[in-house]
Order: sequence, then C-alpha cells, then structure tokens
Amino acid sequence: MKLTGVELRRISLPLVSPFRTSFGTETTRDALLVRVVTTEAEGWGECVAMAGPLYSSEYVDAAADVLRRFFVPTLAAVDQLTAVGVARALEKFHGHRMAKAALETAVLDAELRAEGRPLARELGAVHDRVPCGVSVGIMPSIDELLEAVGNYLDEGYLRIKLKIQPGWDIEPVAAVREHFGDVLLQVDANTAYAVSDARHLARLDPYNLLLIEQPLDEEDILGHAELARHLKTPICLDESITSARAAAAAISLGACSIINVKPGRVGGYLESRRIHDVCQAHGIPVWCGGMLETGLGRAANIALAALPGFTLPGDTSASSRYYQTDITTPFTLEAGHLPVPTTPGIGVEPLEPELAAVTTHTEWLKL
Repeated sequence: MKLTGVELRRISLPLVSPFRTSFGTETTRDALLVRVVTTEAEGWGECVAMAGPLYSSEYVDAAADVLRRFFVPTLAAVDQLTAVGVARALEKFHGHRMAKAALETAVLDAELRAEGRPLARELGAVHDRVPCGVSVGIMPSIDELLEAVGNYLDEGYLRIKLKIQPGWDIEPVAAVREHFGDVLLQVDANTAYAVSDARHLARLDPYNLLLIEQPLDEEDILGHAELARHLKTPICLDESITSARAAAAAISLGACSIINVKPGRVGGYLESRRIHDVCQAHGIPVWCGGMLETGLGRAANIALAALPGFTLPGDTSASSRYYQTDITTPFTLEAGHLPVPTTPGIGVEPLEPELAAVTTHTEWLKL
C-alpha cells in the first residue's frame, strides 16, 4: 500500500451543553480530522488534541503543523506502507502522540477497509456491545449536578464519573451517593491535587467509589504510589500513561490499580492494545476514556473497549451526550450499551452534508 494523498480537515461542533473541568470550560469541539488516500483504499482518523495545551502539551494547530511538515512527508516516502509500520517510520520524531495516533488510525482504517476486516476483530475484541458510562463536568450548583446525573441515569448509563477539583469534591460526591444510592460512581481530578492533599482525598473513601482518576500531576508517578498508601479508593492513572512501557512502570511502582486507556494520548490503537495486554498480564483492569470524540473516534474507541481486559464501563457515551448532530450516523444507547461496529475498518465514515456543515477549513497535502 502506498500513500498518495492526505487531507487535513478542521471542524467545529457545538456541544449540547458546556463541559467544565479543572482545565476550563468547553462549549465547542474544534477538531482535526485526517483522511488518507492510498493505492488500496481511503481511511479516516481523528486527532483528539484540544484547542490549547491544557490537557497535554499538544494542541490542534501544532498537530496540523507536525503532520504537514514532518509526519505525512515521512510516510509518503514509504513504499510498502502498513499500519504497523507507521509507528516505526515516525519513531525518530519525539512526542506528538495525538497527531501520530490520528495518522496511524487513518492508515489502519484504509488497510482494514482494503482487506475487508473490522477494527474490533483486528484488535481482538470478544464482545459485540460495550457498557457505557458518562462523564459529568463541574456544575454551577449541587442541584444542577443532581439533575444532570438523574437525567443520565434515566437514559440508561451504567456508571457516573464526576469531575472534581479543590472546592468541588467531597460535597458533590456525598450528594450524588446520598441521592442515587449504590450507582457505580467514580471521580476524575485531572491532576488538580498534590500529595499533601492525601488526608483530604481520604475523605472520599467512605463513598465506595470505583476509583479516583489522575489526582496528581502526570509526571508524579512516585507521588501516586505514596498517595495509594493513604487511600482505600483505588487510584486510576490517565495522563501519566503514555505508552505500554509507562503503564508497566506505574504498575510495578504501585502507582495505580486501574488504568484509563485513551488511544490518542498513547499514540494510537495498536499501542492501546499493548497497554491492554500489559495490564491483563498484571491483573490490572482497564477502561476506555473519552476526549469528546465525534462518531469517527467513538467508533474506534468502542472497538477497543470490546477487548477482554476492558472490564469497567468507559466514557464511550452515546453521540447525543455531546452533539445534537454528529458527523457520522449517531451511536444510540441501548440498555446502557453501545454496539461494536462490524463493517470493515473503523466501521463508520462521515456523512457528507453533516461534515460539510461543520467544516471550517480543508487542506490537501500534495505528495
């Protein structure tokens, strides 16, 4: 397979409601899509970088630049291109995992489409549907939080994740637990705390949470190991896990007992599968996180979440959780689950009218 062309497409989708975290508030999803054209087939990938370097050092404009100047020209020079070979070809370039993931996914989509194989089967999926949780941002008030959580439970979501930060942690958790009883509940701190907050975070222990996600800075692996000794609530790592090697190190140091796998954060779905395998070997459960993906990224995430080690509901919510109109056929919740795509490649492709309506810029890279 030979790369013959690449399109970079910027889109802007309004969210159905503002999404507040410790990083700030998002009202739109400004995303970068990658379409590759090869001698065998076309494929799509979605870059999950945010508009600014808030969740990680990556951001959309930088992703487009590194794809345009370095990654695409490098792959264009490869005569026998395969998805497995993308990481090897780009290995000399440091970082930019989200941009690499988008390009690798597009190549993987094209390769699997050409061969008539679905992504779920390629990765090793064992389920035809996956259980779904939902992430609830920081709310202006407890009453609004309880209303939002109640609505999501009524829709059928099986697990609730609450974003927390200093000043918005114990009270909202207590309110949700008291109001909704034994619902599956977890919290996500997005690096908002320090080891010195151990005594305060231990106040979450009585609420029987599934986990507390990424309480400390992404580079503070030893701090997480120290914090784990003071909490009964299991610690899950997100931002700290950038590769299978990082996952193995965190596990061996006792820094976590659960891992959130986000394909964009780790460089793609092939590395995500390696992380899954490492965790399975160590008896560590994993679940699939979300980055406000459109239907393109959501389809691939669902395929990943169908692997055997994904034993906790992920953030693979229905399309309507974030978007009034998605750019693909929407994913609809059925009894708390979403179906795993079964057609070749990632299993979906953009709907032309919907894609055109939200496109803000397109760029064709001549090879």
